[in-house]
Amino acid sequence: MTKEECFYLGRIVSKFSFKGEVLIKLDTDEPETYLEMESVFVDYDDNLVPFFIEKSSLQKSNLLRVKFEEVDSEEDAEDLLKCDLYLPLNLLPKLEEDQFYYHEIIGFSVEDENYGSVGKITGINDTTAQALFEIEKDGRQILIPMNDEFLQKVDKKNKTIFVRTPEGLIDLYL
Repeated sequence: MTKEECFYLGRIVSKFSFKGEVLIKLDTDEPETYLEMESVFVDYDDNLVPFFIEKSSLQKSNLLRVKFEEVDSEEDAEDLLKCDLYLPLNLLPKLEEDQFYYHEIIGFSVEDENYGSVGKITGINDTTAQALFEIEKDGRQILIPMNDEFLQKVDKKNKTIFVRTPEGLIDLYL
């Protein structure tokens, strides 16, 4: 299994008990979806290693408390801190037609209602307070906030996202 065949689920952020339990910060709006997992892939030393789950429960809102098989001590858990977790793409929940996962829209064209063709999506920046489309046009990067006010339509069949941005936003980058 490679990272390209998987989606990012979250990161092990802390130890929870002396029995080897860990807390995982999930990258999802619906953490309860992942309560019944049997296993996950842990990015350990640049390899995706399967870890089987003995038990899991939600801690607070988006933290998953997990006891992995064969992780039985604080030292074992310490070794997994800051490791990223992945699941196979086929385990992603299905979305409505106008919804999308970030990885799905890389390469989509962006059309603005007033500006016309903006460019191609090369990535999503979700490290800011509001996620941004990273769009490339003629060697330049254009950033457009991903908010419902700007998003007009997602056409998955034709790989195009239609937006309506404030006047002058796109011109700032060109």
